[in-house]
Amino acid sequence: MACVQVCSVAVLDNPASFLDKYKFEVTFECLKDIKEDLEWKVIYVGSAENPEKDQVLDSVLVGPVSKGVHRFVYEVDPPDTSKLPIEDVVGITVILLTCSYREQEFVRIGYFVRVEYKDEALNEEQPKDPMFEHLVRTIITEDVRVNKFKINWNDEDEVTQKVPFALNGNENLCNGGPTPMDYDDMMHEKMPPPPAPEPKLVAMNENSNNI
Repeated sequence: MACVQVCSVAVLDNPASFLDKYKFEVTFECLKDIKEDLEWKVIYVGSAENPEKDQVLDSVLVGPVSKGVHRFVYEVDPPDTSKLPIEDVVGITVILLTCSYREQEFVRIGYFVRVEYKDEALNEEQPKDPMFEHLVRTIITEDVRVNKFKINWNDEDEVTQKVPFALNGNENLCNGGPTPMDYDDMMHEKMPPPPAPEPKLVAMNENSNNI
């Protein structure tokens, strides 16, 4: 059994301006004390056709973590607009929240994101160059996709195993309920994540924290 289980993720300030920070309220449970760091990461899929356009928006190390239930708000900057293909800015894309232990990813939570102009006239006749200050993003929380991976939590050798799930926005990730399903419709699910910036280090206690 996994030593850490993500119980819920709430997307805050949604919808929001494209240039606003992303905010996720994450609740997770440690079934025992975790002496080494958990690495949380947010990835923005910049193009459905080219995984090299994916951006790691933030990476943070949380630890050590004591046994029990913990909650924190994870705030990350929006993607670097200069690195986004202009033809892929408006439309549907994906944002991923992942967590790893000892460089082994054990959960990946994916959301579809709808990006459009506030002004319907701009949606009907889109400018050649994206006007980012006029764009709004909506994270579609009703169709959350979760991949769980079996990893080596101790020093014993274990084979990594993927267990995909689909959840509604209000379902609890710890207490079962989701039905296994095909996860291939999430963009770049089988691709390795892009290189992350140097992660921040945050100590975690039993109280809520902002990252």
